[in-house]
Amino acid sequence: MPSLRTTVAPPRGRRPRWRVALGALSLAAACSTVPAPAAAAPAVAVAGGAGGHCAAHDLPLRVPGAEFQQADCLDELTTAGTVASGHTDPADYAGLTPKDLPTPSGVPGIQIDGYFPDTSTTDTNHGWNHDAQFVLRLPDHWNGGLVVAGTPGNREQYANDRAISDWVLSRGYAYAATDKGNTGLAFHRDGRRPGDAIAEWNTRFTQLTRAARSVVRQRYHRLPDRTIATGLSNGGYLVRWQLENHPELFDGGVDWEGTLWRSDGPNLFTFLPPALREYPVYAAGGAGARQAQEALHAAGYPAGSEFLWPYHHQVYWDLTQRIYREEVDPGYDGATEAGTPYCASGTPGCDADYDYAARPGAVHRAVDRIALTGRIGKPLITLQGTLDVLLPISQDSDVYARMVREAGRGGLLRYYRIEDGTHTDSLVDAFPDRLRPMVPCHRSAFTALERWLAGEGRPPAGHTVPRPADADRATLLTSCPLDRTSDAEGAPRS
Repeated sequence: MPSLRTTVAPPRGRRPRWRVALGALSLAAACSTVPAPAAAAPAVAVAGGAGGHCAAHDLPLRVPGAEFQQADCLDELTTAGTVASGHTDPADYAGLTPKDLPTPSGVPGIQIDGYFPDTSTTDTNHGWNHDAQFVLRLPDHWNGGLVVAGTPGNREQYANDRAISDWVLSRGYAYAATDKGNTGLAFHRDGRRPGDAIAEWNTRFTQLTRAARSVVRQRYHRLPDRTIATGLSNGGYLVRWQLENHPELFDGGVDWEGTLWRSDGPNLFTFLPPALREYPVYAAGGAGARQAQEALHAAGYPAGSEFLWPYHHQVYWDLTQRIYREEVDPGYDGATEAGTPYCASGTPGCDADYDYAARPGAVHRAVDRIALTGRIGKPLITLQGTLDVLLPISQDSDVYARMVREAGRGGLLRYYRIEDGTHTDSLVDAFPDRLRPMVPCHRSAFTALERWLAGEGRPPAGHTVPRPADADRATLLTSCPLDRTSDAEGAPRS
C-alpha cells in the first residue's frame, strides 16, 4: 500500500545525487550555532484513510521547535519498506553493516521527517537543502520506550537505519535521529569559532531528544518509560556527552566505539599524525620499515592489525586528520583549507607533522569545549573492537573507561572489548576469517542495558569478549554473548 502523507511545507522530492559515502567515522559533519527558534511548524494530522492502520490515530502531531515537519502513515517503518517508499536513503548507511545482515520487517506506523531552524544547507535530503533535519518513527505497536540515535561520521539522519533503527523498531521502540545540524566533508566551514561545528552536534541531539519525548507523549498519551541513547563512532561520542551533561533526559545509553575528545589527549590529533608519518615508510619496506611499524604500534595501532592499515591509510587517516584539525586549528596551515592530502613529512603545514601538544592554548581550549569528562549520570555500556584502527582502542575506550572510574562513576559503566571487531562492519565482508561484526555485539549490549534498567540484573563485569574459535560466519552475524570472558592481558574491567 502507498504511504499516506500530510505535509505543511515544501513537497517532498528526493533528488538523485552523488556524494561521498565514507565509513562510520570519516569523521565529518558541519554545524553552526543553533539560531533562535523560528515560528513553530503547525501540527500535522496523520490521516490513515478509510480502513487504514493509521485511521485510529488521526492525531495532530507537532514536533516542538521544528521549522518544518511532514508526517507519513507507512505500512513498513523498517528499510524493508522505506527504501522503496523513499523514506530512507541507502547511500547514508552504505558500508556500515555486513552485506548479509538480516532486515526485520512487519512494523507499521508513522514517520515524521522535518528540520529545526538552522542556517547551514549541506543536507540535501528531500530537496530541502536544509540542515538540522530529523526523522521520528512511531510504531503502531509500542513497547513504551524511545531510542535516540547519534549519527556517525559525516552522514545524515538515516545513517543508523540498518544498523540500529530496523532492530529497535522491530522490538517496539519509537526511534529518533538527527543529522547533527550538518553533513559533509566541509563541516568545519560552519560556526563562528573553532569547535562550533562539533559543539552543535551535542546541542542538536539534546534538542531532538526533548522534541521526540514530546511527540511520543502526543502519540501514545504518555511519556516514554525509558529513553535510551545509542550510536556508533561520532554517534557514540554523542551518547557519552549526553549522559555526562543531560542525564535527566535519558535512562541509559549504549556507546558503540565513540570518539574520544580530551583537551590534553589522547584524541585524534595525537594518534593520526604518527600514522600519516610512519605508514608510508612501513609500506615502502626497506631498512626503515620495522622501525615505522613499531612507531605505529606505539601510537596505538595494535600488532596484528597490519592487514587493515592500507585501507585506512587510503580512506580514513589522512582525510580525518585534515578536516578535524581544520575545525579546531584552522591556523595551522595558514590560508590552505584542511591541509594538503597525503603530503610528505617535512612539507610546510603538513598534517603528518602535526604536533598537538605544541599547538597554542587556543587550540586546546577549542577541544576542551567538546571534551568528555567521564562524569556520566546514567548507566552506560561501551563496546569497541580490539582491531579498530581508526580509533585505536588503547587510545579511546580503554581511556574513557578509566576516566569514568576516576570520576567515581565506575558503577554506572560496563565496558566490553570485542576481540577482532573493527570500526566499520563492511570490512568483515572483505576479511571474514580475521574480523567479527560488531552489530550483534551492539544488540547484546542493548538487551543487557534493557535488563539493567528493568532491575533484572546487572550486566557482566567489563572484560574482553573473545571471538569463538569454532564460530561460523552465520553465527557471528547473529550472536555475541557478553557473558563469555577471556583473560587477555591488560583487558580493562569495569
